[in-house]
Amino acid sequence: METTPITTGLRGTASRTVTEELTAAALGSGDVPVLGTPAVLAVIEEAACAAIAGSLGPGRTSVGVWVEMEHLKPSALGAVVEATAELIASDKRILEFTCEAREGDTLVARARHRRVVVDRERFLGSI
Repeated sequence: METTPITTGLRGTASRTVTEELTAAALGSGDVPVLGTPAVLAVIEEAACAAIAGSLGPGRTSVGVWVEMEHLKPSALGAVVEATAELIASDKRILEFTCEAREGDTLVARARHRRVVVDRERFLGSI
């Protein structure tokens, strides 16, 4: 499988439909039946992974190491939330993304997120 270079501007998307399992009440991050912040972060990380999926060589993966996120609006059961991530900086193995999550035209969350490219086998051997 051929890879493309990791360069700024790479973009990825991911989406989730809000289910009971993804609510703040179910995730333990609150007691309301709306999309929980941990679920918002998960879809944002998935979008970042999608952005670089074709750029990691064999045996390589990325792991999340930092995030700064604002969860701005609630999303009710049944809502579809789509996250986008754009690679804005790449310094050797450290990748930084700017991310958004939207429900239609409504901004649900925004974040900056960093991932580090690692050798999968070495990483798993460290635990």
